[in-house]
Amino acid sequence: MIERYTLPRMKAIWDLAHKYQIWLDVELLACEALERAGEVPKGVTARIRKKARIDVDRIAEIEKVTKHDVIAFLESLIEPVGPDARLLHKGLTSSDVVDTSLAVQMRDALDIILSDLDALLGVLKQRAFEHRHTVMVGRSHGIHGEPISFGFKLAIWYEECQRHRRRLQAVREEIAVGKLSGAMGTFAHLGPEVEEYVCGKLGLTPDPVSSQIVQRDRHAAYLSALALLAASIEKYATEIRHLQRTEVLEAEEFFAEGQKGSSAMPHKRNPIASENLCGLARVVRANSVAGLENVALWHERDISHSSVERIVMPDSTILVDYMLVRITDLIRNLLIYPDRMQRNLDLTEGLVYSQRLLLLLVERGAQRKEAYEAVQRNAMQAWEGWHRAGKESVLAESRRAGGVFKDLVGKDPLITRYLTTKEIDDCFDPRYYLRHLDQIYRRVFGRERTARGGERRRIRS
Repeated sequence: MIERYTLPRMKAIWDLAHKYQIWLDVELLACEALERAGEVPKGVTARIRKKARIDVDRIAEIEKVTKHDVIAFLESLIEPVGPDARLLHKGLTSSDVVDTSLAVQMRDALDIILSDLDALLGVLKQRAFEHRHTVMVGRSHGIHGEPISFGFKLAIWYEECQRHRRRLQAVREEIAVGKLSGAMGTFAHLGPEVEEYVCGKLGLTPDPVSSQIVQRDRHAAYLSALALLAASIEKYATEIRHLQRTEVLEAEEFFAEGQKGSSAMPHKRNPIASENLCGLARVVRANSVAGLENVALWHERDISHSSVERIVMPDSTILVDYMLVRITDLIRNLLIYPDRMQRNLDLTEGLVYSQRLLLLLVERGAQRKEAYEAVQRNAMQAWEGWHRAGKESVLAESRRAGGVFKDLVGKDPLITRYLTTKEIDDCFDPRYYLRHLDQIYRRVFGRERTARGGERRRIRS
């Protein structure tokens, strides 16, 4: 499944041959810098560049003996390059090559993820405007609250993804650093100008100060930002799973022709994409913890972080790439059921309008305590009647705007002392709750398309 969704570019970034090619680029650029400074004979870099070949199998064969990947890499170059190979790696330590190359890979992987995120933002915006006025019930604690619109829900997701984009962009700057400062980071055997030259050619910034390695708080921030993004994708998928529950059924994952939901029950249409995304978020989140535990190393460096990063960096970036592509596809093709949303909004016989009724009573002169008690008294009576009546009669009854609750408050002596029949009727108009959507959309999306954006769906009042 991941194979089908993951972009080939992301897989290529973590390919072993590609990693070794970046190592070679770092070595050649360092040699070139030294040649420019007169510390390596002229023409050496060009000769090495022409002859050097990456042989993954040969490197693996040598590493079986050396038990050291960078030494195996360097020794593999002796055969095609010849005597000039001795001038590679001058004044460098393994982490100069490995960390600088890893920064290139992490930066390039994040560029793909940022592109994926832009695609998700585009789909969220499109569907937010499409369902700007698709009224539905808002929920807190899983219980009906007050009317919102489905577009409003998507606008919240859009703004959240904008924050992720800014966060990832900041992390990209933090991770795009290289170091060629030697075994302890003091430039003992080559000057900072070599590091500056190599980093400049690779599009990196020289790390202002490093030990034998680039400090791992940078990598932990990178993995944490990916985990946060995965957590939000899990949030969207969890919401879609709830909305697809048979009892709710306000939205549903697209179900393709020929698709099967269960080996036992032919009727099943399960939210498999959403469930898949929720599971994968756990993996990305766990990887971020491993990144945090890599920050504390012994003295100037140990290698306990190295084995972890060989797993979590490719896995997290590949998984987030996959998750973004899949959630974008899911939301683009998500089936929305406005009639079911309206039905659920009406389900509790007008109880969702209780706060507006309470506030209007207070505005008209009632004491808050007596107003609250009057509204709650009628609300509880409507609630108990709703349970007694049974679902079928309730659903038929709820086709009347306000339902039983509106009938009850219209007969309450305290309420009718302060409010007219028209004022009570107005309290049960769902359009009241959406009257500031234009302003909210301007905050989220700017002025573009907010004046006339989205189809205005009929809202029953």
